[in-house]
Parts: sequence; C-alpha cells; structure tokens
Amino acid sequence: MTANDRARETAAIGPGVSFVMPVLNERAYLEHAVASVLAQDLDEPAELVLALGPSSDGTTELAKRIAAADPRVSIVHNPAAHIPVGLNAAIRASSYPTIVRVDAHSELSPGYARRAIATLRRTGAANVGGIMRADGRTPFQAAVARAYNSPAGLGGGAYHVGAGEGEAESAYLGVMRRNVLDAVGLFDESVRRGEDWELNLRIRQAGHLVWFDPELAVTYWPRESWIRLARQFRATGAWRGELVRRYGRRNGIRFFAPPALALNVALALVVGVLQLTGVLSGLASLIASAVYLPLVAYALLVIVMALLPAKPSDPPRSIRERLWTLAVLPTMHLAWGLGFLTGVVRGAGDTVDASRLGTQNTPLP
Repeated sequence: MTANDRARETAAIGPGVSFVMPVLNERAYLEHAVASVLAQDLDEPAELVLALGPSSDGTTELAKRIAAADPRVSIVHNPAAHIPVGLNAAIRASSYPTIVRVDAHSELSPGYARRAIATLRRTGAANVGGIMRADGRTPFQAAVARAYNSPAGLGGGAYHVGAGEGEAESAYLGVMRRNVLDAVGLFDESVRRGEDWELNLRIRQAGHLVWFDPELAVTYWPRESWIRLARQFRATGAWRGELVRRYGRRNGIRFFAPPALALNVALALVVGVLQLTGVLSGLASLIASAVYLPLVAYALLVIVMALLPAKPSDPPRSIRERLWTLAVLPTMHLAWGLGFLTGVVRGAGDTVDASRLGTQNTPLP
C-alpha cells in the first residue's frame, strides 16, 4: 500500500470512536478503567462496549450498574472468557469507524484518545499504540511494575521502555481503523495470548502501518500475587511458543532469552547432580562448571535490579519492594521460558491465563 493510498483511506475515516474492553473478574479495577475512558475529551461521538466474561467476584453486577447509569456504555457477553473472542464480539457490536482497545486492568491518561486519533490520521497508520506504564500500589505489585518498565524485565520492547516515534512491530492495546480490521479478519480467536502481535503481523503483511507514539501512555496495574504472576507468564510464554511454531523467525530475538535461561537452569541442575554423585569429576567437572557462569551473571543482574534507586519521578523504593524484586524477575523469566518451551514443543493447546480466576484482586482506594 502506497502513501497516497493510506492518505485516501485516512481522509475517509468518519467521526466516532468505539472503545472495546474485555472484562473478567475485575471488580476492584473496572470502575477506574471505565472512568478513564468516559473522561476522554473528544469532539466526536463515543461509546464503550464491555465484553463481559463469566466473573465470580461481583464484576458482572458492577458492569450492569455502570451500563445502566451511562448510555454510552453497553455490554456484550463473552461466555468463553477468551480475550480475542470478547474483543471481536465487542467490535462487531460497536458502531464507529475508529476502534480503541482498552483493558480493565489499566487506565488511559487524559487526552490519550484525542492524541491517538490525531496520530492515526496524521500518519495514515492502521494501528497506533503508546507506552504501557506499569504501576503498583503494594510492594509486590510495585516490584512487578518496575520489572515491566525495565529492559531487564520484559526485553526492552518499545511500548515497555520507550523509543522514538515511528513504525512498530506491534502496538500496546491499539487505536485502529475499523475498515482495516474488517479487511484482515479481526482478532484470531484461536490465539489466546499474544493476539495483538498476531493481528499486527497480519496488518503489516496487508501493507498497512503499525505506529508507535511515545506521547501516548496507559497506566497498567500488574498481577497482585506471586502465583498470579507465575500463571500469567507461563500462559503468555506458552502462546508465544505457539506463535513461533506458526510464524517462526518473524518473532523478535528477545523472545528467546527466557527459554535460554530456563534451559541453562535445567542443564545446571543436571551438572550439579552429576558432580555431587561423583559421575563428573576432575577436568570434566571443571569444564562442565562453565554452565554456572551465565547463572551467576543473571543472579548479579537481579541483585543490581533490586538495589537500583528509584527514578526521580518515581516514589522511593521500600525494602519490601526490593526484596520482592529478587523473586519477581526470576519468576517472570522462568515461568515465561518454561511456558515458551512447552508451546514450541507441543503447542499451546487449550492453555489459558488463569491469573484472573478467583477473587484476590487488590482493592483500590
């Protein structure tokens, strides 16, 4: 698609914005997320479509109250509870030519939608995204957020750590042109995690632009407990492994670092057992001990991450947050890496992110 083609399509975009939000067990976060959407300052009509999964924590009742109180909010049901299924249902039920994906565990910054729509039209892109600015209210959540925002945590993707404005591989959440979504076939409902990356791959293959704008920011609240974090990253890793099975080297090299760490840990355990039992000794044992060197380097990296001071714009780091960092980083990397290896070897199958199940979300003030 040429620049002139993109300009013609951009000029044809009519007024109106549809926000679409998949929701499952988000009672403690939903009101804040919805409020950040409805507070967006726009000069064109807007609506919010909630794709409501079978929640068990009171989210369903809360969503119905929110929809009854504001005519801009409507509900479609997502009994499968899968994100791409819910997103597609919400998009099909929406009315306007610009689709803004939002998440119930996040909050849009003021002016987000106006800026994103202006960037969409200025660049002729099919999808525009910005920075996922993770934040935390508890020491554990703050440690996870700091890992999200660091190259050492999630590999340095532009929407985690920032970059200059320009073309991108994918977009966090995304502000999208509906006509392009219809043309490429919406989200692939067979992809349970990483559905945004897969959609953006098809958008780029169709000749459209995916664009990163660092002036766009969304506050994201990470998982609230260690077990939820481990579940989330294992499922995400498994689906990334599935995407590697499907699309191979189109996946960035940074996705292969956590599985390499997991394999290194497994190999080190084997070598350690062989050394302790005397099967490996002498020169062979000394040579085999080289397997520990990457793990020593990784341990030092984790310690440095725990000791680093907060940025001037961030609140001071507590002792508890620093201690949690020592557990959070290995959990993220190893859970993701083990999930990835499983996904590559046998596919993701019916793996789902179980971290939203239950009622243990952190209450908000």
